[in-house]
Amino acid sequence: MSRPILTAAQMRSAEAAAIAAGTPAAELMERAGAAAAEAIWRFAGPMPALVLCGPGNNGGDGYVVARHLAERGTKVRVAASAEPKTPEAQAARAAWPGVVEPLAEAEPAPLLVDALFGTGLARPLNGALSQRLRALADAARVRVAIDLPSGVATDDGVLLSPVPDFDLTIAFATLKSSHLLQPAARHMGRIVVADIGIAAESGLHEIERPKLRAPGPDDHKYSRGYVAVVSGRLGGASALAAEAALRAGAGYVRLNADNLLGRTARAVVQSGDLDALHDRRVGAVVAGPGLGLGDLEAGILNLVITSDIPAVLDADALTLIAETGGDWLHRAPRTPILTPHAGEFARLFPDLQGSKVEQARAGARASRAVVVYKGADTVVAAPDGRAAIARPGSAWLASAGTGDVL
Repeated sequence: MSRPILTAAQMRSAEAAAIAAGTPAAELMERAGAAAAEAIWRFAGPMPALVLCGPGNNGGDGYVVARHLAERGTKVRVAASAEPKTPEAQAARAAWPGVVEPLAEAEPAPLLVDALFGTGLARPLNGALSQRLRALADAARVRVAIDLPSGVATDDGVLLSPVPDFDLTIAFATLKSSHLLQPAARHMGRIVVADIGIAAESGLHEIERPKLRAPGPDDHKYSRGYVAVVSGRLGGASALAAEAALRAGAGYVRLNADNLLGRTARAVVQSGDLDALHDRRVGAVVAGPGLGLGDLEAGILNLVITSDIPAVLDADALTLIAETGGDWLHRAPRTPILTPHAGEFARLFPDLQGSKVEQARAGARASRAVVVYKGADTVVAAPDGRAAIARPGSAWLASAGTGDVL
């Protein structure tokens, strides 16, 4: 099952519900610190560590981490940016048997654990603290962030302050949006989620690796999926889309094209008629890559959108929709899928504000379509408000044609 993603406010509500149900806040902190120490031990081993603790509950988690690492035999030092302010963090510090150094005077260690600030940070770190964190991180061989790296906003991937690159980030209970949204996600390293006994439900989830069923003895080309790809003036782009559909598992791909320069070897290439739009065996139609932007292409797109076949629309199809105000989509009998990159999204949905998740949801509501907002972080949103974030994509996808394949 895909993992839920919570906002800072939702996480606070989930913690409050757990406390109201009988789990003391101090117990949640103990679980979090113990789970993080276990993850750090498995990741880095008994490496001498410096744990940086802030004044809130994230700092309290850090004191618990330090105690559990020390109990395993790790040489641990703790440095604090300020005195703990919450009762739970104060109790965690009191339970730490070692010295607490001023962060400004702390010497670096091979393993750095950042427990300064986590979920809910709303303002930049002060300049001196930010520079100190950077210096200690640069001097470490392994860097671990507790919950979120200090300086990262929780819900939108924004960097409130400069953030070092971490090797491991340990999230508590659930992922937060900034674990997967850029530019924050590039600083996380490996992400693990520690179960601390908090139930979490959300309309936002992480997209899992697809689970494609292998063909069985009763399968045939039509039962495995029949895809129609509508080509245009630049046939190579539609050929890439057709080949991708085959590689993704479709049993039959029909590529409608008159002049195909980038011919695909396995798709069935037919003349540029649109008979496939009347074939009840077709499960999806793809239109846009290499389509063109003239009146003829606009007419073709209108036929695709108003057919009773689910449509995946990209590239030139999105430009045509943006140029006409997008009213075509409201005539679609089946919910279409739009796959814009950032530039196409801005043309389709100008002036939308908020995080990438909020923008994708707003775009999906306005267009009554599923929106796949592509990029280094990809967000998928449905008109009913459900949304999901994909794991960060490979930077090698930054080349011509990968959008047509996706």
